[in-house]
Amino acid sequence: MNDKAVEVLQIIESNGRVTVPTLAKMVDATEEEVNQLLKQLEDDKVILSYSAVIDWSKVNKQEGVTAMIDVKVTPQRGVGFDEVAERIYRFPEVKALYLMSGAYDLQVVIEGNTMTEIARFVSEKLSTIDTVISTTTHFQLKKYKHDGVVFDQGEEDHRIVVTP
Repeated sequence: MNDKAVEVLQIIESNGRVTVPTLAKMVDATEEEVNQLLKQLEDDKVILSYSAVIDWSKVNKQEGVTAMIDVKVTPQRGVGFDEVAERIYRFPEVKALYLMSGAYDLQVVIEGNTMTEIARFVSEKLSTIDTVISTTTHFQLKKYKHDGVVFDQGEEDHRIVVTP
């Protein structure tokens, strides 16, 4: 992968809505070159998706509950953690799944409407998988920053500071 491709990836990672003409100017290329590069990166599965970061707490009745679940599993001979990871990420509730170092093997990020819904997922779906030894569930209470975007920065105080 050349430097221009890496530069394009860095730009669209920070702003997925940048237009092709703007992107072409930023990397000193033609629009056709940028279109071809983007198509190739998509075909090669380097660019997997384009997404927006949304503050759901500002949308009425849409906030939901997010949980991070640490999972300890028994790896399977010949496939390691891949088989159990695939089984877990196929659940529609699972938004992200990571292989981790440390006390737990996998971290599962799930979203639900209520804490009860997440508890049901853990007890009825996740914990019943044969290779799962234990789980620890952490509920997200407040989101401060996600994918480099700071949430709820508050209003800036425009008053003049007066000191005695």
